[in-house]
Amino acid sequence: MLRKIRICLALLFFAGITLLFLDFTGTIHAWLGWMAKLQFLPAILALNVGVIVMLVAPTLLFGRVYCSVICPLGVMQDIVAWVGGRPKKRRFRFSYSPAKKWLRYGVLGLFAVAMIGGAGSVVALLAPYSSYGRMVQNLFSPLYQWVNNLLAYLAERMDSYAFYETEVWMRSLPTFAVAVATFVVIVILAWRNGRTYCNTICPVGTVLGFLSRFSLFQITIDSEKCNACGLCSRKCKAACINGKNHTIDHSRCVACMDCIDTCKHDAIQYRLRTKRKAEETPTAEPPQGVDNARRQFLTATALMATTSVVKAQEKHVDGGIAAILDKKIPKRNTPIVPPGAQSLSNMAAHCTGCQLCVSVCPNGVLRPSEGIVTLMQPESSYERGYCRPECTKCSEVCPAGAIIRITAAEKSAIQIGHAVWIKENCVPLTDGVECGNCARHCPTGAITMVPSDANDPESPRIPVVNTERCIGCGACENLCPSRPFSAIYVEGHERHRVI
Repeated sequence: MLRKIRICLALLFFAGITLLFLDFTGTIHAWLGWMAKLQFLPAILALNVGVIVMLVAPTLLFGRVYCSVICPLGVMQDIVAWVGGRPKKRRFRFSYSPAKKWLRYGVLGLFAVAMIGGAGSVVALLAPYSSYGRMVQNLFSPLYQWVNNLLAYLAERMDSYAFYETEVWMRSLPTFAVAVATFVVIVILAWRNGRTYCNTICPVGTVLGFLSRFSLFQITIDSEKCNACGLCSRKCKAACINGKNHTIDHSRCVACMDCIDTCKHDAIQYRLRTKRKAEETPTAEPPQGVDNARRQFLTATALMATTSVVKAQEKHVDGGIAAILDKKIPKRNTPIVPPGAQSLSNMAAHCTGCQLCVSVCPNGVLRPSEGIVTLMQPESSYERGYCRPECTKCSEVCPAGAIIRITAAEKSAIQIGHAVWIKENCVPLTDGVECGNCARHCPTGAITMVPSDANDPESPRIPVVNTERCIGCGACENLCPSRPFSAIYVEGHERHRVI
């Protein structure tokens, strides 16, 4: 019964979080957005104490239920392992293996150092929720959108508008490559060895594994009933059950309950851990000295990570003038991050690169960064659209505090950058025709058209930017008819300000 309950809850969370990344309309977030906020690392980065307590408390009570129920990457590994074990000859293909502690704690240490040093690319690579989000956004979302476009095409033929077409495009080649590599590695590991990734690489799994060693409820083996048949060891996808010695490594056990259903002698139970039972049951734990050293290491790591978080807290248009060509991305001295991000440093310290904001951006503005340090974190660029003042979807879905929630009224006063005019590209000067697209579409009235020659009122009119009123929305850059580079582009600000 416990196993069936866990499977049902896990599938609900897995389906819900997957839909969050597939949904390009942003409507599902109104119902299921809380699932993203329940993820462990985003909750820590957002300093969401309530969620952290909600995740740590069940771990201390019931073990690593987060890994087996809430974490989408963990559930994905279970699904792959289940599919790989469907043939009868592969049903009991796992085996017990000693914990690779040097690798687990080494990766955790690297993760902590990356957080302290602001190396967001390393954090994004190792975070389990973010890894799953990137896989869905880059690999499965295009398929989902193509199916949607097919339904929209068929619906249109039947005079129905139940669906509408959406553009499918690759937002970042490096991020796509990382998503493919991550998917291949995790599928191979899960197919062959079950939860290898969770128990050797995942930093969240290592932290929760340390806590689960002291959980009140644990899976235990009754040595009097056990005949050392080894079925539990061969069924355990976490490789944590030593059936011959009747021991379980609870730091790796994800409380999947598979072993309970497998045991034919009722020798395995999930029950309250008592002092008497702890004394009677053999243990595979290391000597006390080693255990204390590990505790000190993890305590120091947690303190360093907390310190770093607290510190970080302080479409084609032509205008009827130019030929339609693809716009090229201008070289910006400072990247543009969305309103609500507050600053580049806040984005670097909190963002896990999960791509949730990228998936819901309806204007094609957000895409993953290709910078080495900020790899896979969102940046704004205006070749396909601009950041419309009424849209706040990215701030509504971010679970990690990298983009705080703002209203449309607040967004209209946040300056994320300022427009810069490039004389050599401006159509009135290069082609001798009137334009003024940038001034007509500026939502804040920051651009004024003036004669290019102050002494000749009839001279071609060119834009002048009032940088005090410009908010950096990119409407001017996006709607400029100049190709391939716009005659006006947005330069980002390291720290946003309210105007």
